[in-house]
Amino acid sequence: MQQSIQFDSDLIKRYNQTGPRYTSYPTALQFDESFTLDDYRQAAERSNQSGRGLSLYFHIPFCDTVCFFCACNKVWTRDRSKTTPYLERLFKEIEMQAELFDSSRKVEQLHWGGGTPTFLNNDEMAQLMRKTRQHFNLFDDDSGEYSIEIDPREADKESVKLLRDLGFNRMSLGVQDFDEKVQKAVNRIQTQEETFAVLEGAREAGFLSVNVDLIYGLPHQNAKSFIHTLDRVLEAEPDRFSIFNYAHMPSLFPTQKKMDPDAMPSADEKLAILHAASERLLEAGYIYIGMDHFAKPDDELAVAQRDETLYRNFQGYSTHADCDLVGMGATSISLINNTYAQNRKSLQEYYQAIDEGHLAVFRGVQLSEDDELRRDVITRLISHFHLNFAVLNQQWNIRFDEYFAKELKNLQPMVEDGLIEMSADDLYVTTKGRLLIRNICMVFDAYLKPDMQNRFSKVI
Repeated sequence: MQQSIQFDSDLIKRYNQTGPRYTSYPTALQFDESFTLDDYRQAAERSNQSGRGLSLYFHIPFCDTVCFFCACNKVWTRDRSKTTPYLERLFKEIEMQAELFDSSRKVEQLHWGGGTPTFLNNDEMAQLMRKTRQHFNLFDDDSGEYSIEIDPREADKESVKLLRDLGFNRMSLGVQDFDEKVQKAVNRIQTQEETFAVLEGAREAGFLSVNVDLIYGLPHQNAKSFIHTLDRVLEAEPDRFSIFNYAHMPSLFPTQKKMDPDAMPSADEKLAILHAASERLLEAGYIYIGMDHFAKPDDELAVAQRDETLYRNFQGYSTHADCDLVGMGATSISLINNTYAQNRKSLQEYYQAIDEGHLAVFRGVQLSEDDELRRDVITRLISHFHLNFAVLNQQWNIRFDEYFAKELKNLQPMVEDGLIEMSADDLYVTTKGRLLIRNICMVFDAYLKPDMQNRFSKVI
């Protein structure tokens, strides 16, 4: 397959509405508090009969400083002692979760996110990994995809080497922008020197893959300044890039109000930044994976996409598709069998649940067969840019053209605009349509209503 994109400004402007990112389907808006702990336990019991591996996610919510743009669930504090009560509960949750899953199931994927996972000190990180290995069946080699999000301001070569020794083999490095004016406006002062020291440390320690995060749409950014940052990072040749669109939603994320709205780049300038960044990455030999992600052609994500084995979940794109995801820590989301389940969001509520001797799950959803089918369609589109109708017919015992007759009709304007190509057997997303993959997926979303639109970010 051709792993590239074609930039059409007029088309992007016409289709640039708000919509889900589809890290889950149904999205979290459909999670309901009628979903109970018993529902979760029953899902775990069913999943033990599946033969699937496990994916573990640990949420570390603490940050030393607050980045004004951030939309993550985090706790801003400089009191390092707050990690102690959190880890105490997290260790108890690990024990309770492990009791639900067959100990023979291998952990094929593991991810620490946040917040800032390296807010934990070296001893605490080692304790957390030891506790995980004690209760779950982790690999002792690099067979699993074990990744961690890194803030270079909270790491150095010593801590990076420790993480590698603990079993991590992939990292995502937060950069966002090197421009000093932008950094000051978003309250994230981060030097190039400390950033590249961590990246160099990852290479020396033998990390298999390093991803760099950049964000466009922040105050004082323009195409020229953003490309200056991108070129500086390209010199280090990371394996992957994530070029995220900043979503300004201050009603949902109050710290965003601290940024000057008049300093934000215009919609046209944001498009210019994306266009310039995409061209520069393609010129440098990276390919477009999808949903903001670029990778080198020999990267495992690129290979998996060509083989149509790529998968997408809450941690992003992955090569380990057939896993049940166990989320631990405040606000974490699990995907077990045909259910999503989310933990309590605030520390107080999370602590109370664990102290009472039960898991902190407070809401979720059990998927219907239609939900599972639509999730499969959306996942294939967002990962492979391709649907083969015969494969879906056989797997789901349907006639695609009949089951999705309304959706196929609604896709016709996208066919006419050149976003997709359809035959009797296949649907292909064109290079022109790949930047607008969220729009295409939205056609298959049975829950999406106009009054939900303000809950999502712009697709570009």
